[in-house]
Amino acid sequence: MKKWNEIPDVKLYSDGGAEPNPGKGGFGVILTYKGRKKEFYQGYKLTTNNRMELMGVIFGLEQLKTKSNVEVFSDSRYVVDGITKGWAERWKAKNWMRTKKEKAHNSDLWDRLLNAISNHNVNFNWVKGHAGHIENERCDELANMGIKSETKVDDDGYEPNEAEDKQINKRLYNNKGQARVLNVGDECRKCGDLVIKKEPKRKKLKPNQPYYFEYYLYCPKCKSMYMVEEAKRQISNTNNLFGNDNV
Repeated sequence: MKKWNEIPDVKLYSDGGAEPNPGKGGFGVILTYKGRKKEFYQGYKLTTNNRMELMGVIFGLEQLKTKSNVEVFSDSRYVVDGITKGWAERWKAKNWMRTKKEKAHNSDLWDRLLNAISNHNVNFNWVKGHAGHIENERCDELANMGIKSETKVDDDGYEPNEAEDKQINKRLYNNKGQARVLNVGDECRKCGDLVIKKEPKRKKLKPNQPYYFEYYLYCPKCKSMYMVEEAKRQISNTNNLFGNDNV
């Protein structure tokens, strides 16, 4: 017999995609609770991979009518890292700006996801896609059913003039699919420890050097260093700017 204050333990599996990207899209979701399982999918007329990955998790969470302990499983680094690394919360705190000049993409869905998470106890888990994970493979099938369905809906928040997923992923991930280390508190790619901010030692600039780094990210455990674009400072006139050519 269920106690009145018992919080249910739910597992949420999700996948999404678009063909091409951007193009027709869809997501698939599986919810499981005490051996019971529900499957969902939906297709969209024009969207992107990342929006479908986000929408799958959002849809699944929004199906839960009572506060739950939810284990989310997704093969999207974009979605998992966006929450676990605190990117979405930082973007929201900055009025959905990634940097001073660049807007955070898909802010409508990130905001909706943060709201959905706030209603539950949610833990995010990344799983490798197309690697034999039973539920992930099934979610991929469901997402393709959405893409191929004849009842696709509009993705009202999608803005075709935005920089698309490939540009976003190139900025956030390297060629090996590893998350780039961009902020204090991100995990070191080599050992997993949290990086800190350090300022480089003052040194003489090279002749005609176009820029320098004001700081870098550093792993105190394995001593790995990460140079970040936000720390790059252009040098217009070295002599006027630094006097003795030292920084």
